[in-house]
Amino acid sequence: MTMRSVLAATTLTLVCAILPASADGWLEGHGDRWYAIHRDIYELENRIARLEADPRMDDGYRAPIIEAARREIRRLQATIAPAYWRWTDPCCYGRRPIHIR
Repeated sequence: MTMRSVLAATTLTLVCAILPASADGWLEGHGDRWYAIHRDIYELENRIARLEADPRMDDGYRAPIIEAARREIRRLQATIAPAYWRWTDPCCYGRRPIHIR
């Protein structure tokens, strides 16, 4: 083995060891609370979908459950900040409209 291949293998090993550790910190930018709220919203939406998909269940029984779940989803969405996306390109709505004659 040459010195160059040993250096390349060492660098590759270090990069593979460091990247997952730095990715964890980068992904946790929102915090545990943000992920917990999104998980709860996901579970409520799945519950609504299961209730709406069951043809044997009476509408009078499932309607209040679905309404309460939707209220809870709206309440949870109000507790988290809206998404703020940083785009590298300007938004398409920022340019002048195209008129075709």
